[in-house]
Amino acid sequence: MADRLKVPATEFSRNFARYRDEAIARKIVYITSRGSVVGAYLSAGELKHYEGLKHYEPEVLVVGNLSEEAVVEIEVAEYGVAPRD
Repeated sequence: MADRLKVPATEFSRNFARYRDEAIARKIVYITSRGSVVGAYLSAGELKHYEGLKHYEPEVLVVGNLSEEAVVEIEVAEYGVAPRD
């Protein structure tokens, strides 16, 4: 992404209002320290998008912690076929 705005942390903290407006326009302002990105400031719309993506992040399941019923359902599942209720 060529249009990334990278700002040193000290500059960001001194001129927060300016970079808040930049985040609205660009969606993300990347914050750096010693040349490396250490964080980012997101616009409200970008934050909402991120939270939506996090909602769909896969849940990690440990097979040893699954119920016998869940294990059976996994064993009989077929790829591309919706589960039966």
